[in-house]
Amino acid sequence: MSNVISGMSMSLDGFITAPDDTRENPLGVGGMRLHQWVREMNETDTKVLDDMVQNVGAIIMGRHSYDLCEGDGGWGDGGPAGKVPCFVLTHRPPDPKDVVAPDVFSFVTDGIESAVAQAKATAAGKDVGVHGATAAQQALNAGLLDGIHTMLVPILLGSGKRLFDHVGGPVELRRLWSVESSDIIHLRFEVVK
Repeated sequence: MSNVISGMSMSLDGFITAPDDTRENPLGVGGMRLHQWVREMNETDTKVLDDMVQNVGAIIMGRHSYDLCEGDGGWGDGGPAGKVPCFVLTHRPPDPKDVVAPDVFSFVTDGIESAVAQAKATAAGKDVGVHGATAAQQALNAGLLDGIHTMLVPILLGSGKRLFDHVGGPVELRRLWSVESSDIIHLRFEVVK
């Protein structure tokens, strides 16, 4: 059975991007520090990241993430995990002729519940990854998020986009595991339902 899991690098003060994220600078001004660990991975980081990638069968993401990172200069002809199918939450799907990787991206206009159902059907029992703050918040608020995997980066960004800015009340989490690396801490939580 597919689990729906948010997996994001996050600053100690809860930001997944720094301010002023753009197509040219998708993590914002100073935000590349959040993904520095990916460029300097050790054995622990490599194992955790490989496990995440091997276990994901589909991804749900927001339109903002898609617009910032699809195509040339971004993910190329795939999504955040390569050729893994991505379901993009949007109120305005792009013109099909403008989609760089139509075999990867599907556009969902009828909400998070539909995106999760489509992603689970496609994932064939593997996990559904949730990419981006808005998509994660929507899944959590709808009771559809099963887990949170955070790569906690030792930096205080002070502003930007918070991973869980609009959570509708207390959400109980159960820590499943944590792994310290040379520069970050990998944390995995189950959402208690």
